Amino acid sequence: MKKSILMTALALLAAGANAQTIYDAANLSGKDLNGTARFVGMGGAMGALGGDITTMGTNPAGIGIYRSNDAAVSFGLSAYGTESNYMGNKMNQDKTRADFGNAGFVLSTKVGNVTALRYVNFGFNYQRVKSFYNNMQMEGNLGDFSQTIYMANQAAGLDKWPANPYTDNEIGWLSAMGYNGYLITDLISQGELNALLAQNPNYSNYVPYMKDGKQVKNLNGELMYRTPGEYVGMYSKGDAAFRSEERGGIDQFDFNVAFNFSDRFYLGVTVGAYAVDYNKYSFYDEDYGGGEGYNLQTWSKINGAGFDVKLGAIVRPFEYSPLRVGFSIHTPIFYSLDYKTNARLESDVLNDLNVENEMGIPSNAIGQYTEDTYDILNGDMVNKFQLRTPWTYNLSLGYTVGKNLALGAEYEYKDYSSVQFRDEDGYADTFEYENSTKDMLKGVSTVRLGAEYKVIPQFALRAGYNYQSSIFKGDAFKDLPLNSIQTDTDFANSEALNNYTLGIGYRGSMFYADLAYKYTTYKAKFYPFDTFDGVSLAQATKVTNTRSQVLLTLGLRF
Repeated sequence: MKKSILMTALALLAAGANAQTIYDAANLSGKDLNGTARFVGMGGAMGALGGDITTMGTNPAGIGIYRSNDAAVSFGLSAYGTESNYMGNKMNQDKTRADFGNAGFVLSTKVGNVTALRYVNFGFNYQRVKSFYNNMQMEGNLGDFSQTIYMANQAAGLDKWPANPYTDNEIGWLSAMGYNGYLITDLISQGELNALLAQNPNYSNYVPYMKDGKQVKNLNGELMYRTPGEYVGMYSKGDAAFRSEERGGIDQFDFNVAFNFSDRFYLGVTVGAYAVDYNKYSFYDEDYGGGEGYNLQTWSKINGAGFDVKLGAIVRPFEYSPLRVGFSIHTPIFYSLDYKTNARLESDVLNDLNVENEMGIPSNAIGQYTEDTYDILNGDMVNKFQLRTPWTYNLSLGYTVGKNLALGAEYEYKDYSSVQFRDEDGYADTFEYENSTKDMLKGVSTVRLGAEYKVIPQFALRAGYNYQSSIFKGDAFKDLPLNSIQTDTDFANSEALNNYTLGIGYRGSMFYADLAYKYTTYKAKFYPFDTFDGVSLAQATKVTNTRSQVLLTLGLRF
């Protein structure tokens, strides 16, 4: 008999049940290399050179370089690629889609040459600073690992099963769905549990369902003996299949004011507003053969808004010096976000039993029961939370050789371990567990290099390179709180990221056009779930992500 459990986020769920992890924090804290084609073509290394609309998002003082008005809009086309390799089983996901890079303007106001203050400039820029677009797929045999082990460990320490596990905030939805789908069970008495806990505080009284009358070891390596009629034999050595689709992005709206003092000192401030739209669908399946197995589908969304403040300065150490030194600091982005989720689990295990009335769901639950399906439907739940991203520190250098060559270099640092979750009232205590796991993140260094060479005054060639170190420590894993409503257990530990860029530009008396090409690549180690074996993760799926982007900017200077 197939058992189908459909959960749409319940309105009755209390605020104490959280869903966020460090992977959500890292995802929302990062930014892509994007903006005008000139900025991208030079690898974004324009913090000290300035004179480009996009610089108000990296070093706000760069807008102080302007001596005329500017308006620009950018369009792009991106080809995304993901290659996964699980124990020799390779799979590819490729997709091409259009992008909207940026739209902005700068209004330059000359104050005069009498006072030290020469120009006061105002700017606005919109750009998509982060694309969440990603497709992922893997298949293969799991060996001795199973997601049901994760479900069992999430239920560890319960004295008894809650009357309504979906609303009592005592257990995570993943465990509740596994229990109702006959994927995990409690096979020992409370007395046995107390004795085991005295020896090992991490012992879980909930274990993956047992079958076939075999003698096996439990999660702590101890032999388990059961009387006839009980099911013994952990679900393992199943064939797994996973696929996911991520969509959406982060839109940034920058409002800037910048000042030029004596053509040597430039100061700027930018207030940034952010809009987040993130959507994820994941499908995970374990097939044990003989018609037994289960699949779990999860839909989740994160929406909301945030703001930050960026301060910047550019200094010419010597009057008329071709060298410029830039400094900038960005406050954390203060996000206010909503998380929504729903999930569906279909189970075909223990299909020889009559389980019509043994779903473990209380009789007063809202829904409709048929022979094969139990649905719980009660509108949308919105789990509200706040997120504070890391501070950003940026040092940049710019150097010009005559009127033909411009060189830029930047170093940027973010300490991702400083991210912090808070509840909607601003208190961090509610997310004490989630914030305690942020030590799996580390400080990230980004290096940007760029060059522009004017072949003739009207035409320029550009090239750039970026390197960004890994956000995650090597042993990082996705650790859901015991009462989490999140049911997608997959995670990927991304490694260093590289951007390679090329560009060409035309400058007329008013009109200009720039074209850039960007190639982004990074590797990651993907896991469908944490194994809880206490030693290491299961065999990783080796993933290579790439993005090729062509960007066109059209603009006017007047």
